[in-house]
Amino acid sequence: MWYYPRGLLSGGAQTCVGKGGRADLSNDRYGCDMHTGSLRIVARFLSSDQIRSAIRLPTRLTATMLRIVVVGGGIAGLSAGIALRRAGHIVNIYEQSDMKHEVGAAINVPPNASRFLTSWGLDPKLSRFVKARALAWCDPFTANAKETMSYEERAAKSGGAELWLAHRVDLHNALKHIATDPAGPGIPVTVHPGSRVVGYEPRAPSITLASGEVIEGDVVIGADGVHSLASETVLGYENRPVAPSHYNYCYRFLIPVSKLQADPETRSWNADIDGKTRVFADNENRRRLVAYACRDNTIYNFVGLFYDEASTYSAKREDYLASVDKAEVMERFAGYHPSILAVINKATDIMRWPLLYRPPTPVWRKDRLVLVGDAAHPMLPHQAQAGAQAMEDGVALGIVLRGVSTPEEVEERLELYQKIRRNRASAIQILSNVGADQSHLVYEDLKEFLAEEDIPTNPSEITDFNFGYDVVAASLEAVHQLTETAAPRPNRGVNNAAADHDASNLADSSQCTTVVH
Repeated sequence: MWYYPRGLLSGGAQTCVGKGGRADLSNDRYGCDMHTGSLRIVARFLSSDQIRSAIRLPTRLTATMLRIVVVGGGIAGLSAGIALRRAGHIVNIYEQSDMKHEVGAAINVPPNASRFLTSWGLDPKLSRFVKARALAWCDPFTANAKETMSYEERAAKSGGAELWLAHRVDLHNALKHIATDPAGPGIPVTVHPGSRVVGYEPRAPSITLASGEVIEGDVVIGADGVHSLASETVLGYENRPVAPSHYNYCYRFLIPVSKLQADPETRSWNADIDGKTRVFADNENRRRLVAYACRDNTIYNFVGLFYDEASTYSAKREDYLASVDKAEVMERFAGYHPSILAVINKATDIMRWPLLYRPPTPVWRKDRLVLVGDAAHPMLPHQAQAGAQAMEDGVALGIVLRGVSTPEEVEERLELYQKIRRNRASAIQILSNVGADQSHLVYEDLKEFLAEEDIPTNPSEITDFNFGYDVVAASLEAVHQLTETAAPRPNRGVNNAAADHDASNLADSSQCTTVVH
């Protein structure tokens, strides 16, 4: 079944008349136009029920929305759900876990994501995020800072958007609330936990659950993570992981700040704690330790990256729950300054997993099945951009799927989504194989996705490349170019100036349009 939404309409005081009804819209939060007796009302921030209660609509008119099926309720799936809800569509998310026991360590929420998260309604204080202030490159053998970069200055260069240090569970909970909150714009996202997907049909499109139930939609979004069945369906083969050349294992652990404070030997670690990330890199021996505090500066997050030459590298899949004895970590970082080793010695629950690299995915869509997040661009942790890129994917999808009306137009817009996202995400995927101080190691690989003059070559340039991007502006521009070059559709009555006005309202991500016929 197809619904037929239309394009972006203007705001402003005006009266619209259609068969069987008249609505005087004097508030510039609304806009409408009339063509062939069809009444359209664009109501930003209002749900369909609120629209109907505020405006006298003919009973024959029905909401015009796409049925969106999202597979995966992680950061990528929830972000896509939020953006598509705000675009006026009906979104159902199918997640195989029960979503009651979310786990994870910390995550960066950089300016390229925070700039639209706040307009979605995310409150960093309520979610206990820490505002990042500085990045310190430290000597691992003396523990002294060698070079410090101000995140606050970088944020100012990026239009004022902040970088936050968050606990992954806190970010996930915030996104889940925004997606499902009845008070938000559009129809709340419906999440179906305990729904394992065993098959995709791109053309229908549809998914098949383990129970045998088939769920149909107008668009299916594969947000099913690094071990993606959706990706395999799109590509026609498994995007097999390979051993990276520079770092092939990762440790992750959390230590309460209070635990470090209680011991005089580790208490100094908490000095100047607020918003500072420290990197202790021993590049000669291919090992580094990254540390920062999250959750209102109450928990320290540690990431240890290293290369194990003795490993036979038999691992074919990541196991994120494999634990390791603390003695192994102490041995791995032997030679680091005693103050650093004293902190590591406080860890009680350490996870270790192999870092498996997958090359950039050549195709992100097949028919009306499309990939987002790790399903499209699985990344290693060095750039701390995996979550942000997943959220950028969701925003881009929400923008390109506004106002589509036919299966052919949906496929055209999904192709545009791939064009907007693939080169940028693939470049960051490649940069994520190494630290920001090692971009020369992947310079040649980046040429496939970036013009040579655009390739970042040092930590400062990489930070600007990562943080300075505005996915809203880029997506709006791409849609504008597509619609400008497309042949005009007859009898649409769309005012170009009005559409430009509407797009400018969207540029800060604070507007949402729900269309009803």
